[in-house]
Amino acid sequence: MRHFLTLKNFSKEELYEILFIALTYKYNLADAPSLDSDGVAEKLKTLKPSKERDKIANKLNLDPRMVGIVLASQSYDIASGIALKNKNVAIILEKPSTRTRVSFEVGVRQLGGDVVVLTGNDTQIGRGEPIQDTARVLSRMVDMIIIRTFDQSRLEELARFSSVPVINGLTDMYHPAQVLADMMTLIECGIYERDFAQWWEDRTRHYTDTFRNFLKSACKPCVAYIGDGNNIAHSWLNLASIFGLELRIATPKGYEPQQEVVDFAKQKALDSGAKIVILDSAQEAVREANVVITDTWVSMGQEEGKQRRIKDFQGFCVDNHLMSLAASEAIFLHCLPAYRGYEVSDEVIEGQQSRVWDEAENRLHIQKGIMKWLIEQNQ
Repeated sequence: MRHFLTLKNFSKEELYEILFIALTYKYNLADAPSLDSDGVAEKLKTLKPSKERDKIANKLNLDPRMVGIVLASQSYDIASGIALKNKNVAIILEKPSTRTRVSFEVGVRQLGGDVVVLTGNDTQIGRGEPIQDTARVLSRMVDMIIIRTFDQSRLEELARFSSVPVINGLTDMYHPAQVLADMMTLIECGIYERDFAQWWEDRTRHYTDTFRNFLKSACKPCVAYIGDGNNIAHSWLNLASIFGLELRIATPKGYEPQQEVVDFAKQKALDSGAKIVILDSAQEAVREANVVITDTWVSMGQEEGKQRRIKDFQGFCVDNHLMSLAASEAIFLHCLPAYRGYEVSDEVIEGQQSRVWDEAENRLHIQKGIMKWLIEQNQ
């Protein structure tokens, strides 16, 4: 059973596949496939993963693993939302949510499914029921479970006892869906590694020119994350180390990412070529970077220490001065909610370099990409 718990469980190619599906859904590149006209594409619709479908994929000179993604890009899938047709998805929200809830709820419905949202004390989990019991029960009633919770261990226990795919909607440790939405935004801005362009070209060689030429010319990413070494920083460490990116993380002393996450990233970087640097200077991290990212200084559950954190994070606000040190074409991202005047100035988040609203919208498309990919993998 494949779950979506943290990015470190995925290969680069698998994450590329999810990004590909998400871009396909967003831009409705439905007229893109230019498959031959002898009924092969029509026949593919009716086939589950099998030797027969692989045989047809070979006839088209396609990687059999990509057949589902080819189908995802066709109009009958996007328009009719068959990916989750006749399927039910449970969303467990143990933390308040806006973007996670809306993007998943809307995404499930756009893919043809139905959704049950369980919040706070709505469930027996809130009254002390063991999470493994909840996992076993929900697995018999729904086809997928999404959870937004505190401890990563709760998510992993849910997945361990679930017989349906489980998706991490956020934990204190990781926020992988958000960081994939960030990466999708980078791709739209022409900021990605050259091997992704080659991967895209290989996967779209049977498509029309509009689809093949969708990507803008590549600009190598140099990502600066400024602020708390939290779940966003952790997930960016995962992503950068898998994709081979340059990532500079700047935090006040005492707020660094967890060492085990840094160690994993640096070990992975030995193979991927990623350049991972942990700093205590926002200015040094931002210098000539083409992506600048921040997050709230006070995450949910940290409200009691708010005033101390505000004092400790002085000098880490992403304002016009800090952005002026970045590359001239740099973009700014924030996963939201944003607290203006603290981690970001109003001028930056509302400025021309901000891609925050595209980033927020991309949560919807990435959630759909994740769900579609998991359905394909677990057939």
